[in-house]
Amino acid sequence: MNGGWVDLISAAGSSQSMSLQHVISAMLLSFVLCSVVAKLYQVTFQSLSYSRSFVHTLILGGMITCMVMMSMGDSLARGIGVLGALSLIRFRTVVRDPRDMMFLFAALGLGIACGAGMFAVAITGCALLSSVIVLLHWAPFATHRRYEAMLRFLVEADNDSARGDVDAIMAECCSSYMLLAMREAVQGDLLEYSYQVRLVDPSYQVDLVKKLEALDPISEVNLVMQRTTVEL
Repeated sequence: MNGGWVDLISAAGSSQSMSLQHVISAMLLSFVLCSVVAKLYQVTFQSLSYSRSFVHTLILGGMITCMVMMSMGDSLARGIGVLGALSLIRFRTVVRDPRDMMFLFAALGLGIACGAGMFAVAITGCALLSSVIVLLHWAPFATHRRYEAMLRFLVEADNDSARGDVDAIMAECCSSYMLLAMREAVQGDLLEYSYQVRLVDPSYQVDLVKKLEALDPISEVNLVMQRTTVEL
């Protein structure tokens, strides 16, 4: 019974031999295309923990996948064997950023296409993916923090009228604002205010700082814009 099942798999898994030129061409193409994806990942990287080894993984992963696909060919028996061999390998590295996972999946997909001999699919897919990656990197699509900022300043503790002046300036330059913290500074002579603000327009950041600095009781105005580079 077992012998008949093996014979059936072997009959269904008769693979065509590949020329050395085809193998080299597929491996080199997967290297070039995965290098393009890796370079785009490096250029458009916006998170905090950059990993050089992950960039190398994108290139090597695509080439290894290409080699595995060519070694399997059309053989069902080889496919089952490769699946069993890969099941013994445990990858303990955690990919925390979903965007990094998609780059890795793209590199593996390019390797599969090259290994299967679908060079047109690999080249076209790489070109379209690269265009979308560049578009998403430069376009403000899905960003929420283009207009948000952290505002801090000091106010004289015995000046009660400053709060009303600050609220008037905030209402003029900000679409919304929220007081996050207030604490004593300089042995209680000054009060430090911290606001989370959303500007009407990013160009209002200069006007907001200048108008606050023009008030006599206010000093040390700091405005830190939360750029899209901090969106993880």
